[in-house]
Amino acid sequence: MDEEYDVIVLGTGLTECILSGLLSVDGKKVLHMDRNDYYGGDSASLNLTQLYRKFRQDQTPPAELGRDRDYAVDLIPKFIIASGELTRILVHTDVIRYLEFKQISGSYVYRDGKISKVPSTEMEAVKSPLMGLFEKRRAKKFFEFLQGWKDEDPSTHQGINLDKDNMKTVYEKFGLEPGTQDFIGHAMALYLDDSYKTKPAREAYERIVLYTSSMARYGKSPYIYPLYGLGELPQAFARLSAIYGGTYMLDKPIDEIITDAEGKFVGVRSGEETVKAKQVIGDPSYFGAGQSTEDGKVRVVEEGKVVRAICILKHPIPGTDDADSAQIIIPQNQVGRKNDIYIAMVSSTHNVCAKDVYIAIVSTIVETDRPEQEIAPGLQLLGTIYDKFVSVSPLFTPTTTGETDNIFITRSYDATSHFETVVDEVHNVWKRVTGKDLVLKKREVEVEA
Repeated sequence: MDEEYDVIVLGTGLTECILSGLLSVDGKKVLHMDRNDYYGGDSASLNLTQLYRKFRQDQTPPAELGRDRDYAVDLIPKFIIASGELTRILVHTDVIRYLEFKQISGSYVYRDGKISKVPSTEMEAVKSPLMGLFEKRRAKKFFEFLQGWKDEDPSTHQGINLDKDNMKTVYEKFGLEPGTQDFIGHAMALYLDDSYKTKPAREAYERIVLYTSSMARYGKSPYIYPLYGLGELPQAFARLSAIYGGTYMLDKPIDEIITDAEGKFVGVRSGEETVKAKQVIGDPSYFGAGQSTEDGKVRVVEEGKVVRAICILKHPIPGTDDADSAQIIIPQNQVGRKNDIYIAMVSSTHNVCAKDVYIAIVSTIVETDRPEQEIAPGLQLLGTIYDKFVSVSPLFTPTTTGETDNIFITRSYDATSHFETVVDEVHNVWKRVTGKDLVLKKREVEVEA
C-alpha cells in the first residue's frame, strides 16, 4: 500500500458513499475502507440471519418467517422524497440506473388518538377528517398562497416577508388551528419539533412546496423507496466511485489514524500496512465515538440518542386501508413529548421480506431513561407484533470542522424517516473538504464496459 491517495473514506454508510462517489467524479483519487464485510455501515440492510445475529447472537430466525434471501431489513429506516435533493443527486450522477424504486403507498399523521392520511389529492383533502369545513377553506387559502408565491411579484406576498416573518405569523395570518399547524409542520414540512415556528418562514415554505410537488409527482405519497432495501443506495454510489477509479476494501480493520506532530492527518494503519492520503472522511465510529478519547474529536449531541424498534408484523398496520407501505408521523405535542415519533413500514412489495410479512420501524429521539416506553404510542398503532428488535444509538457529531487537521467526521443518522438531513450533511462535509459548494452539474453518461 505505498500509493498515496487524495482522500481516504472510512465506513460505507450512505453519507460516506455519496461523498466518495462525488469526489471520484470530481477527479479525486479515493480509497474507501470499511471494517465490516458488507456495505452500508449503520445504514445497512440485513438478511434474516444477520438481523437475529446482530440483536440476539444465539438465536436463529423462526423457520415460518421464510428464506434468508427474501429479507433486506434496514437498520435505519428512511424514505426518499420524490422531488428531494437525494433524487437530484441520484439523477445527476446517473446512479439511478443501478436502482429500482417503488412508491410508498401513504403518508399518515396521528391526531386525537387515531391516524389519518395526509391528503394527496383535492378530493382526499375535502374528505379528510384532519380538518373541519371552515378550517379546510382556510387551509386551501394557505396552500394557494404558498403555490402562488413569486419572489419577484409583491402582489403574491399578501404582506408577508418570508425572510423576516416567522412561520407562527404566517399561520396566524391564515387563522390555522394548532392541529392543522401540527400536520403541516410535522407531516409535510417534516420538522422534528416546533422550534421552526419562531424562525423566518422561508425554509418552511420551501419544505412544504417540496412535499406538495413530490406528492404531485406520483400521487399516493411523496416518498419512493429502493427495491431490496436501503443497503442498495451505498452500493450504487460505490459503483459510481469505482467507475471513476475509486478503490474499495471491505472487511479491513482500521487500527490507527496516523497524524503528524501538529495533529494533521497523515494516513491510516490496517495491521502491518499503512496507507497515506491528504484527507480522511469517516463516520464517528472510526474516531473514538463510544470510547473515551483524549483528543475528543466527536461528542454526543444534545439530544443524545435515538431509540429504534424494528418490528416484524404478519399484517398491514391497522387503519391504513391495508397499505403495503406507509409513513406515520406522531407529532410531539399529540403525545406530550418534545420530539416526533416516526413509523416507517415496508413489505414484500419492496423485496425486503417474505410474502405476508411487513417490517415496521418505530423511532424517536430519547428524552427519558426509559427509551422503549417513549415509542409505546407508535408500537400501539402496529397491532400484534410478531417480533421486535430494539436498539438505542447515541447521536455523535464532530467537535471540529476538519479544516485544520484534514480529518472530516460525519454526523450520526437522526430519527427522521426521510433523507433530507443526510443530504444536508453531504453538502456540509463537501464544503469543508473541498472549500466549495456542491453544485450538481449534468455530465456525460459513462457506460460501464
